[in-house]
Amino acid sequence: MYQDRVVITGIGLAAPNGNNLQEYRQALLAGRSGVVNYQTRYMGPVLAGVCGFDELKYQKKKDLRRGTRAGSISIYCANEAVRDSGLDWSAVSRDRVGVYLGITEHGNVETENEVYEISKFQYDTKVWSHHHNPRTVANNPAGEVTLNMGITGPHLTIGAACAAGNAGFIQAVQMLRLREVDLAVAGGVSESIHTFGIFASFAAQGALASHEDPTKACRPFDIHRNGIVVAEGGGICTLERLDDAVRRGARIYGEIIGYAMNSDARDFVLPDSNRQAECVHLALKRAGLQASDIDIVSSHATATEQGDIEEAAALRKVFGESSRTWINNTKSFIGHAMGAAGALELLGNLPSFDDGIAHATLNVTELDPRCALPNLVLNEPRDLGRVTCILNNSFGMLGINSVVIVRKYEG
Repeated sequence: MYQDRVVITGIGLAAPNGNNLQEYRQALLAGRSGVVNYQTRYMGPVLAGVCGFDELKYQKKKDLRRGTRAGSISIYCANEAVRDSGLDWSAVSRDRVGVYLGITEHGNVETENEVYEISKFQYDTKVWSHHHNPRTVANNPAGEVTLNMGITGPHLTIGAACAAGNAGFIQAVQMLRLREVDLAVAGGVSESIHTFGIFASFAAQGALASHEDPTKACRPFDIHRNGIVVAEGGGICTLERLDDAVRRGARIYGEIIGYAMNSDARDFVLPDSNRQAECVHLALKRAGLQASDIDIVSSHATATEQGDIEEAAALRKVFGESSRTWINNTKSFIGHAMGAAGALELLGNLPSFDDGIAHATLNVTELDPRCALPNLVLNEPRDLGRVTCILNNSFGMLGINSVVIVRKYEG
């Protein structure tokens, strides 16, 4: 029972450079960035990855007023995933559907907005919104999905910092294998650009990116990188047990065959390449693979100096001088989508199973020698001919590491 195979059958996403998988993939292959100039409260102009999906496609204006931006992103992506899956939603037993969404943080946006509003009224709390509590509880994004879609099965948000997108997928796989649910709606979401606090905190750390050209601001592995570009977004999939997907003739994007999570236990923000490497090794072991079986590694690299260096060291420990494994990065296109990062980065690579192409890492004009790795895909896509296994790295603050491995399904 615990060895049941789990596959991805539907994809919904909102990225700064695409509102569905086709748009997103085209942007990644064309080198089209979604980073723009952006205004945030108290700080003024910053750079950010901003989404432009149709908020009213699955919600009414009154729903948007009552809910949250993270909830709106989640609702859009979840509905798009179910629609893409080809499921007859009217015939699905909603009590057997689970919603598992990774988040970095939740509630900051709503609290900052309420404090700002009452500041206009001498901080009179009578002005405070009665919607504040349901907006800010940690389960809000997943809960808003259940309300919108009539799902009566379990819903969870998984707080796993910037490893959360992978964590959402991992939770879904586990619940499907345990037969707690028959269908999982899972992934990661982020509304981070709507809280000035995240910009202010990265600026205080000296880790907020700047560049006269927004599209060149996020520069993982480049010697001249100067920090993170904050982004919003969401990546959500429908996941099913393989036998169910085959029975209904579903299109299968890929099979999740391995995963792992561990902790550095080292520092609040500084990563540990040894623990990251251990996490990758564990995922490979669970998948029954050797490092040389991986065709593409989707790197986490955030364009922070120590983060990029530590991940590069971890990848050397695992992959050595492998001539088969290629490494790319998606944040260079969209910025760091926090809780959605791992999900969006994996989903952007899945079409490689069909076209055999690894999209590039943008904006590397001078590679940091400390990040030099064999087979980095830099600035231009690379045709690999055939792709069968993708490994997705996603790491977060407080030393949480996650890895998900997806294999091409070939029947």
